[in-house]
Amino acid sequence: MFKVIFLTALASINLPAFAEDVQNLSWMTGCWRGEDRGVQMEECWSKPEGGALLGTHRDIVNGKMVSWEFMRIDGSQQDIVYYASPKSRTPTPFTLLTTSTNRVIFENKEHNFPQRIIYWLDAEGKLNARIEGKKGEKEVSMQWTWKRSQQ
Repeated sequence: MFKVIFLTALASINLPAFAEDVQNLSWMTGCWRGEDRGVQMEECWSKPEGGALLGTHRDIVNGKMVSWEFMRIDGSQQDIVYYASPKSRTPTPFTLLTTSTNRVIFENKEHNFPQRIIYWLDAEGKLNARIEGKKGEKEVSMQWTWKRSQQ
């Protein structure tokens, strides 16, 4: 009986409008791979279901994982928020700043670095990511490009 009541309660939950807006990020869905200076990179994003996308990233050098990150883009609250959790640290929120077809920018001006996270799908169908912001007085950025993986 508890199971039926619980499932009925779940079915009646209405997600906010932002959860529907997360659907517009479906172009990020899938696994993406690339290599840069001997670092093999893999980033995978789930389908935008339930008002969120879940993501993982890992870097591999000489067959050994040297870095990883868990990500979540969540539209179930007051805004669309990107939560970054590198190496399983406490998630840092970045709020949606702007979005357009195949491009999204998140920002957290209070974070030490980065302050912005940008994703876009280029004309060749490659997923690009860029982080940027200030480190001290200097503007710094890093950028990656990945091809869709068959995995």
